[in-house]
Amino acid sequence: MRLNHYRFRSEWRLSHPLPVVWDALEELEAYPKWWPEIRRSEQIELAASRVTCRSFLPYELVFVTRSARREPSVGVLEATLEGDLNGFSRWTISELDGGGTLAVFDEEVDVGKTLLKVLAPVARPAFRANHWLMMKHGRDGLEKYLAR
Repeated sequence: MRLNHYRFRSEWRLSHPLPVVWDALEELEAYPKWWPEIRRSEQIELAASRVTCRSFLPYELVFVTRSARREPSVGVLEATLEGDLNGFSRWTISELDGGGTLAVFDEEVDVGKTLLKVLAPVARPAFRANHWLMMKHGRDGLEKYLAR
């Protein structure tokens, strides 16, 4: 296993209906309004955005995300990532029994940022914890944003 390769999965149980969650997750340029670690998201092409993230650890990740799959009928939003992160991310969105929405985030990436590649052998647990914290803040932020 390459130390700069990561697989993440997060499951967000949200109290809002699927169409509302879909609309929010599809609008990447609005992520900084509700996800504290997404510092910037700017559209650079029709189906591509440059995203800047910074969480608890003192570094930024900048990457371009390009829409690779958009299938509302099966609840899938998928994008390729290039830059400080290289790989893909995917939202799979479904209705929960009893109401609400389950949003599953899968990401498989190689870290391209030189400093993080060098630090990976000793800092990998901190990087994973940093990602966990970022995802928690994202879920909490989206829930509050949709409640408005």
